[in-house]
Amino acid sequence: QGQFVESEGGLVRPGGSLRLSCTASGFPFSEYTLTWYRQPPGKDREWVAWMGALTPETSYRDSVEGRFTISRDNAKNTMYLEMNSLQPEDTAIYYCTAAGLKTYSGRGIQVTVSS
Repeated sequence: QGQFVESEGGLVRPGGSLRLSCTASGFPFSEYTLTWYRQPPGKDREWVAWMGALTPETSYRDSVEGRFTISRDNAKNTMYLEMNSLQPEDTAIYYCTAAGLKTYSGRGIQVTVSS
């Protein structure tokens, strides 16, 4: 059964940085496309960033373009979301997801951006 072990989130001041990670097990991680989603308080879940399986192609929602970076280390079965210049509107629960033959998701990482 595939699953993720997630890093801890936390409280960050506006303008700060945080790196999230999810380490996979139980499925062929390198063959899966990766997506980070987030759910802000009181709002629907939204797509944040995407990365291809066999190519380094990436894509970002407009509001995080240039501030967030998605990456993967297939040797470590780990995906990352580097977040810089964080703003209060980035406050959300962040979810890592891998899609392929099946779809696997983490349980969510709380990120709070506040002064």
